[in-house]
Amino acid sequence: MLLIPRTFLDLIAAEAEAAHPRECCGLLAGRDAGPGDIVVTRMAPSANLTGGRAEDSFEVDPQVRFDLMRALDGSDKRIIGHYHSHPAGPARPSATDLAKAYEPDLIWVILGMENGRVADVRAHRLAADGGRFDEFGLSTTDGVAADRLASGTHDTEETAP
Repeated sequence: MLLIPRTFLDLIAAEAEAAHPRECCGLLAGRDAGPGDIVVTRMAPSANLTGGRAEDSFEVDPQVRFDLMRALDGSDKRIIGHYHSHPAGPARPSATDLAKAYEPDLIWVILGMENGRVADVRAHRLAADGGRFDEFGLSTTDGVAADRLASGTHDTEETAP
């Protein structure tokens, strides 16, 4: 299960709504928190540098990734995934997402939007065969189900419940 601070979900949702009708994107860093659990301790928003249509594709700025990698060097934390919004669609990976899934260990947090507002948020991980995504559990570090979401780099040292 991916455990993420509620404040991070709120910041990501605000970012998605501000970027609408373009996709927002960014990276998530964290650490293992027990068998099958990963806790997010840092988020790094990025400009969407896609060479395609920003309404249905995203690309994280490589400089944001390099800076985050340097900041994590020597710690027990690592890049665990990224997030992006679907401005006119559900919180499920698209065919474009599957075509761009090059790192099988990364978790994809997707925010589905309706009428410019975040309606749902879900986490996914590339299946072992690389041909599809599987849903990955998602909850806040305070135990609130992430799908109840209503609407710079940020760090927290919140721990898993």
